[in-house]
Amino acid sequence: MTSITENLAGASRRTFLKATGFAAAAAVLDGGAAKAEASSSTSHSGPVSKSGPIADPLALVNILQGTDSTPYFSRGNTLPIATRPFGMAHWTLQSTANTPWMFHPSERRVQGLRSTHQLSPWLSDYGHAAFLPFCGEINPEAAARASSYRPEDARLAPNSLRFHLLRYQVDVELIPTERCALITAQFSKAEAPGFLFDIPGEHGDIKPDASAHTIGFTSTANQGGVPDNFATYYALRFHKPWQSFEVKELKGHRVGVVRFAATDRAIDVRIGTSFISFEQAFRNLDNEIGTQSADEVRAAGAKVWNEYLRRIEIEGGTEEEQRTFYSCMYRTLLFPRMWHEPDANGKMHHFSAFNGKVVPGVMYADHGYWDVYRAWYPFMTIIFPERLGEILQAWVNAYQEGGWLPQFPCPGYRACMSGSLIDSVFGDAAVKGIGGFDLATAYAGLKKHATQAGDPDKGYGRTGIEFYLKDNYVPADKIDQSAVETVDAAYGDFCIAQVAKALGKQEDYAYFTQRSKNWRQLFDAKTGFIRGKNSDGSWVEPFDPFTWGSPYEEGAAWQHRWDVPHDIPGVIEALGGNEKAVAALELMLSSPANFNVGVYGQEIHEMSEMAAVPFGQYAHSNQPVHHLLYIFTAAGRPDLTRHWTERVMRELYSSSTFAGDEDTGSMAAWYILSSIGFYQLCPGKPEYSLGSPLFPRATLHLPGNKQLVVETATGGSQSASLNGELVGDLKIEHSALVKGGQLRFTVPRA
Repeated sequence: MTSITENLAGASRRTFLKATGFAAAAAVLDGGAAKAEASSSTSHSGPVSKSGPIADPLALVNILQGTDSTPYFSRGNTLPIATRPFGMAHWTLQSTANTPWMFHPSERRVQGLRSTHQLSPWLSDYGHAAFLPFCGEINPEAAARASSYRPEDARLAPNSLRFHLLRYQVDVELIPTERCALITAQFSKAEAPGFLFDIPGEHGDIKPDASAHTIGFTSTANQGGVPDNFATYYALRFHKPWQSFEVKELKGHRVGVVRFAATDRAIDVRIGTSFISFEQAFRNLDNEIGTQSADEVRAAGAKVWNEYLRRIEIEGGTEEEQRTFYSCMYRTLLFPRMWHEPDANGKMHHFSAFNGKVVPGVMYADHGYWDVYRAWYPFMTIIFPERLGEILQAWVNAYQEGGWLPQFPCPGYRACMSGSLIDSVFGDAAVKGIGGFDLATAYAGLKKHATQAGDPDKGYGRTGIEFYLKDNYVPADKIDQSAVETVDAAYGDFCIAQVAKALGKQEDYAYFTQRSKNWRQLFDAKTGFIRGKNSDGSWVEPFDPFTWGSPYEEGAAWQHRWDVPHDIPGVIEALGGNEKAVAALELMLSSPANFNVGVYGQEIHEMSEMAAVPFGQYAHSNQPVHHLLYIFTAAGRPDLTRHWTERVMRELYSSSTFAGDEDTGSMAAWYILSSIGFYQLCPGKPEYSLGSPLFPRATLHLPGNKQLVVETATGGSQSASLNGELVGDLKIEHSALVKGGQLRFTVPRA
C-alpha cells in the first residue's frame, strides 16, 4: 500500500480511524462558534452588497468553515488558518494538544496560538510550536495553562486572530505574514505578564539573547516526509527586556517561559520562521515585519487578501452564497505552501525536503495530487496561471533534487494514496500552454515513474508498475487497490502522452496513448463496472458494488465506475450508449446509500458522510466522484447536470461546512468552478463542460488585463454563448475562455 497511516487492512491515508457521518451542510456551527470577521485597521461590519461587485470580500470569509469535524465525521477537517496566500507559516488556535485534531469550534478554551504546517489531520503536523501570553503563576502543561475565551466574541480572519483570554484578562491578536507573525497582548490584570512557547520533543536548540531581547529555538517534530536534518527555526524578538527566562523540561516537550515586569501592561512579540537557519528566520522577520506597527501589518494583509479574492468578483446571490463563495476562495489560496525563502540578495533558496540540502530556486509543499488534480489545478490554470507556473517548477525542482517526482509532497516524499496523479498536473499544463517551468525536465520525471520501478513505500514511483508493464493491468492478488491503481495509471499515461506531444516526441505520444486504453482490461461488460482482476485473468469474486476498499480506494465500485476521465465517450459506449449511461448515473443517485465495510472492518467516515445525505451512491464527500455530474452533459443531458450540480452547491456546501474532507482546496475549487458555470471533465483535455452558474454575474480577472464576464438569465431552454456565438455542445476550449469576453448562460425558469 502507498498509505502511511494504514493500520487497517486495505485502508488508505484518510481512512485510519475515519468513520461517522455528515449532517446536511445547511447547519451552522453550534454553541456560538466564533464569527470569522476580517480585521483590518477598521471593522468589517457593514452590510453585504447584493448587487455590484463586493468591495471587501475578505469580510465575507469564514475561516471556521469546515472546522466542526472529528476523526469519525468530517465537515471539512480544516483549521482556522491565518496566513497570507500560499504562506509558508500557518497560524491557528490550539484547543487540544497531542492530537492532529488540534482545534474544535465547540471548545471554549485556548491552549495557545499554534504555528502549524499540517496539511490534514490524517498526516499530522510537523515543525510546529505553540505560543501563549499569560500573567501570574502558570502550570506550563497545555491543558493546565489553557484559558477560556468567548468564541462568539472572537474575530478570526485570514489576516488577524483576535480574542480575549478570560483567565488572564488579556486581549490577544496574532497578525500573520508569509513566513512570520506579530503577536500583541494587552493585559488588564494586575499580575506580572509573561509569554511562553511550547516546543514538541525533548531535544533541539534554544538560544536566548537577553541583550537583543531575542530567543531562537528549533522544532524538529514530524511524522515522516522529511530528511534527518529537518528543523523549523523560530526567531522571537520581544519589544523590551525580560525580567526572567527559564526552560521547563517536561515529558515529550519543552516550554520556554519569559516573564516581564508587573508594570508592563502590553507585550509585543515578533516571530520569524525558517526551514533553513536562525539567520534566515531573523532575515524573514526583518523583511516581512521589521518595525511595522500592528495596524500596518494587519492592513497590508487585508490588502493582499482582497487582491487575491477579487480575481473573481461575484454579484447577486444570497448573503450566505456570497459568504460560501469567498470562504471557499480563501481555502483555495492556502495550499500548497511556499517553501522557499529570500537569501541576503533577495534570491530564492530553500531547504530541500528531498535531499536535505539548501539549494537555490523555488519550492512548495503540502499538496496531495490525488485530491487536487480534478478541480484545484484547473482552477489555477484560469485564475492564477502565473503562480501555477512557479508551483510546477517547484515539482520539477523536487525531481531534480530527489531523483523522482513526488507522489504526495508533505513536505517531501510521502507514501500516500494511489496512482501518480502528478501526471495530470503536468499534462493539463502542457495542453494549456502554461509557462514558467521546465516542461522537458518534468517529462523526464513523468516517463521515469511510468516505465521504471521506484519505491512507492517511500513515496515515489507507481505501485504495481512491474505488473502493469507486463500484463497491462495491476492484479488484485498481488497489489492492494489494484483496480484504482490500474485506471489511475491509464489516465496518467494519457496525460504523459499530452506532454510528449507538446514536446514533439511522437513515438512516446503513440506509446502512452496506447497504454491509456488499459482501463478496458478491468471493465466488465457483464456488470458494467470497473472490477478487480487476478494475475491469472480471472475476476475477483464475489462482486458486490456496495463493498468498499481494495480493489478500490475510499469507495466501492459505484464511486469508481467512471474513473476514466480521458475516455468518457469510451465508457459511455461500453455501457451501451447515451441513454444507458444516463440511466446508470441516475441509478447511482437514486440507489440507497448502502455500504459494506469490506476490508476496512469498520465504518470509515467517508461511508458515513455518503449515507448522511440524499444523493444515493454519489459520495461528494470524496473526490473520485467530483466529475460525475458533468458526464450527464457529455451523454446529452445538460439539464441533469444543471439539476444535480445546483443541488450539490446548495445542499452540501455552506459558509460553515463541507460535505467531507476539504483537502487543500479540492472541495472548495469544485464549488468555485461549478458556481461560475463550468468544470473540466478531464484535466489533460483543454476544454470545460458548461453547467449552471449560481450567481447572476461573475467577473473573472485574467492575466494581461483581460476579463471574462459570466452572466446568467432565465429563459425557456438551456443554452450558452461566448461573445455572441452559441456554444452548441456546451463545451468551451481553454484557449477561448482565457481570451476573455462575455459568457452568457440562459437557464430555464424554475
